[in-house]
Amino acid sequence: MTSGEAEVGADAGRRLIGGPGMLLVWFYGVMVVGAVSRSVYQIATEFDRAPLAYSLSAVAGVVYGFITYSLVRGGEAARKAAQVCCAAELAGVLIVGTWTLLDQAAFPDSTVWSDYGMGYVFIPVLLPLSALYWLRKAPAQKGV
Repeated sequence: MTSGEAEVGADAGRRLIGGPGMLLVWFYGVMVVGAVSRSVYQIATEFDRAPLAYSLSAVAGVVYGFITYSLVRGGEAARKAAQVCCAAELAGVLIVGTWTLLDQAAFPDSTVWSDYGMGYVFIPVLLPLSALYWLRKAPAQKGV
């Protein structure tokens, strides 16, 4: 077995979803379903109305999906990937949230990240902050 294979095998045993991490997985899972189903419906039925908004919602859904996968997969490589994605997610929420407030004409319909996630009870801005804190503080869990 090569050292790369040993590292992958060791990473597979370390979960990031122990304790509060499981709550993060649940919230990210809900956000995946919400963002992806919303964007798929809107892109399929009324894309010409607000293509930017609907495309950004689809991007948000993909980001949420990748973070969910990384948290469930576990290990240090997944932790680092999740941290990068959570930082990108937070930047996206802040940029799109500010953009929707400053240029409402560019967004005839809202995105998941519009107004900092107000339509989703501000979960889109709170979730990456919580996840970044958890990923920084939580030890990798020995798991299943």
